[in-house]
Amino acid sequence: MVNEIKKTEDNVISTLGDIKQTVSDFTDMFAGMKENITDEMLKRSDEIKKREESFKKLFDETRTHLTSDMEAKREELTQLQGKLERPPIAFHAHYVTDLVLDTSDKIIIFTKSVINEGTGYDTSTGIFTTPVGGLYQFSVHTCAFNKKYAFIGLVLEDNVIAASSNYDEDYYTCSTFGAIVRVKPGEKVWVKSTSSSSNRQLYQDAITINTFSGVLVNN
Repeated sequence: MVNEIKKTEDNVISTLGDIKQTVSDFTDMFAGMKENITDEMLKRSDEIKKREESFKKLFDETRTHLTSDMEAKREELTQLQGKLERPPIAFHAHYVTDLVLDTSDKIIIFTKSVINEGTGYDTSTGIFTTPVGGLYQFSVHTCAFNKKYAFIGLVLEDNVIAASSNYDEDYYTCSTFGAIVRVKPGEKVWVKSTSSSSNRQLYQDAITINTFSGVLVNN
């Protein structure tokens, strides 16, 4: 009987030892799993953080570019709106009352205006004063008496920028000339005689008309 009890005790002790070992093995296994899971989570967390930083950088760059593009477009629209709001600048004048060109650098005054958008041309002085700076096209048409000369120049601020001469022995003769030039606000343009003498004279009748015109092409 004593031997049986001893044997049973040994079996119980052995079984408890096995259980203890099993628990220890499971503890080690779970500890390893926990360590692996923690490392994996940290690794994933680092990857997510890097992706977030990359996305934020891309977002900031895109926002900066879009903001810059929008500002540029807004500036273009503002400039375009300013151009659309500006009134057209154009004039066309004719009819010269004083046809004799016997005075040096005499300004030829075209006393009647067909159109004077922007009111830059003065019919009393023959001078166009630029209300808006920009690229302008000017045109001059003059005729000379037969046996008379006409030396004519288009002037911008005392500088002749285009010129023409007319002469015919038997009949009046005409010519047209002009220039495309950039003019600053307030600058003046006019037509003058570039050579004076008693035999310098323009011709004009009901169908033969001397004209001076200009238009703002682009500002």
